[in-house]
Amino acid sequence: MLPRVIFCTTVSLAILAVILLALLSPMSHKKPSKNNTKPPWLALSLYIQQTQVASSNTQPVTKSDAEAFIFHRVLTEGPENTSRVVGKAQGFIVPVEQFAHSAFNIIYLSFDTKEYSGSLSVEAKHVAHKDTEELTVVGGTGSFAFARGFAVFAQADHTQLPTDVDASTYHVKLQLRFPNRSQILP
Repeated sequence: MLPRVIFCTTVSLAILAVILLALLSPMSHKKPSKNNTKPPWLALSLYIQQTQVASSNTQPVTKSDAEAFIFHRVLTEGPENTSRVVGKAQGFIVPVEQFAHSAFNIIYLSFDTKEYSGSLSVEAKHVAHKDTEELTVVGGTGSFAFARGFAVFAQADHTQLPTDVDASTYHVKLQLRFPNRSQILP
């Protein structure tokens, strides 16, 4: 009979301890503050430019109905050719109607600066061939780990001919949010 009493007392004390911890825990009664209800946002404004090459025998690229747009560009802080390079932009986009919603239409923005080191993946599923495109940021690595948000791409220089795809400069505005971060990034 004594082992049963000891067992019942132990189980009762354990249940009482769990209930008291749940009721008296400071975390269960803490109301979320207005500042911590949403993850912090980080806004970046960058430019995608063609790498400057000394050779002048570059031919303009004309658009056709069946093409894949594969590019390797540099990310800069400003629209000028002399702006500081902060990373690279690489991507593969098939603007044909059958592939418009393809998972392969991804733009990778990689950063290598003192402030940011890592990469972002921007999904280009809904490209409508407008002057300004709003695309989805689907993830990142390094400083941008688990980033979500959107990226607005717009052609920065309208002085180029519309068929001169290689020489265009694009302005990229990034709005990123990060899960589980308690402080705002610099």
